Amino acid sequence: MDTLKKFAAMEKIVNELEDLKNSQQAIIQKLGKIEVDNFDLGDKRLEKDLPDMHQRISDNLDAIANILEYFAGNTDKFHDSNNIETLKEQAAIREAAGNEE
Repeated sequence: MDTLKKFAAMEKIVNELEDLKNSQQAIIQKLGKIEVDNFDLGDKRLEKDLPDMHQRISDNLDAIANILEYFAGNTDKFHDSNNIETLKEQAAIREAAGNEE
């Protein structure tokens, strides 16, 4: 895999991890709303199970955030150490030269 393709794949993974993190945050918010709605209702099964679900999803969110931080840092280092901006410029010049012929 060439350097630009590898960087594009890394960026894609960072974006997917960010999306996954946002999805987990949304699930936590929805569970919180259900817990609040159940205060008046008082369903025993919800009272028993929702806090455990909330904790597991919160733990997953923490794991995703840690992985995202690690991988985004590696992606930034890869970007800097491989001079990605220059490679992108060179690829754009090659593409433009190929289109002129």
